[in-house]
Amino acid sequence: EYVVSPHVAKADLWQTSGHLDFYAEGMYPAMELDGGQQYYVKPMNCPFHILIYKSRSRSYRELPLRLFELGTVYRYERSGVVHGHLRARGFTQDDSHIFTTVDDMGDELQRLLDFVLMVLRDFGFDEFEADLSTRDPEKSIGADELWELAEISLAKALERAQLPYQIAHGEGSFYGPKIDIHVKDAIGRRWQLSTIQLDFAQPENFNLTYASSENVRERPVMIHRALLGSVERFVGVLVEHYAGAFPAWLAPVQATVVPVADRHAEYAGEVAGALGSGGVRAEVDAADETVGEKIRRSITQKVPAILVVGDRDVEGRTVGLRLRENDEEQRGLPLDEVVADLSGLCAPPR
Repeated sequence: EYVVSPHVAKADLWQTSGHLDFYAEGMYPAMELDGGQQYYVKPMNCPFHILIYKSRSRSYRELPLRLFELGTVYRYERSGVVHGHLRARGFTQDDSHIFTTVDDMGDELQRLLDFVLMVLRDFGFDEFEADLSTRDPEKSIGADELWELAEISLAKALERAQLPYQIAHGEGSFYGPKIDIHVKDAIGRRWQLSTIQLDFAQPENFNLTYASSENVRERPVMIHRALLGSVERFVGVLVEHYAGAFPAWLAPVQATVVPVADRHAEYAGEVAGALGSGGVRAEVDAADETVGEKIRRSITQKVPAILVVGDRDVEGRTVGLRLRENDEEQRGLPLDEVVADLSGLCAPPR
């Protein structure tokens, strides 16, 4: 279920969740409003999703309950580590929280891990490593036996997925252990992207329950899942991985239409419209520049397809086509055929 949560909350919420005790250095300072009431901008979305779960009584029939948000969070990163899109102080997480039973926890973890790997492969990554981050006894909450159960469950999910991993001792979140998925880009650099965390502590902190099949109040398990992680960071990693030359399906502009002269602008608009109807993101470059300058700009921006139109094209409803992978321009190609070909080239995976 898609949900939207506030950007700001009273200090009480962050006290209950443990953030003020264990994560305060990563939060922006409090704002005092309403006669001294303290508010904080959110560093995470999870407490709000917990409140949605807790808004009414729950039954085992509703579980797993999966909540999802594209939520902007704010973290007071020190100036020395801020690094463009790759490390920002405000960013958007594709954040999901799953509330499930202990019995279903293993299957849910496996589905999440399979989903993460499927999506990363679709974006063109094929080398994966994982860290299993365990408890830091001095910066954590929750019973020892629950942490042990959580760590064992995550390790089993990694082994079933046949994903190589290493133990990151003491690097877990304060509320539970986690799996961090790392990918290698085109030149072998390692980037941390997706995260799956298992949490027994927050359901305890917020006294979350559900009615079991025997009508007994039971405690759910909470799973935190960020698929791309920070959306901004993920885009930055993609730019690095592809050196800006995105696969055609992913390129922000998939085709540029270049009119040779002003009198060809109307037909160029028709060509862009036909491409748009075929599912291709196309733009007309109508700048007051030479054809060569427009083509060079599109090449520099690594647009997958450049279509040039002149007098003969207007008369015959054709185009000249130059693909990013081929420096040669083909002239006089029928517009309908080019639209069909580029629609296939730009289609997303599967």
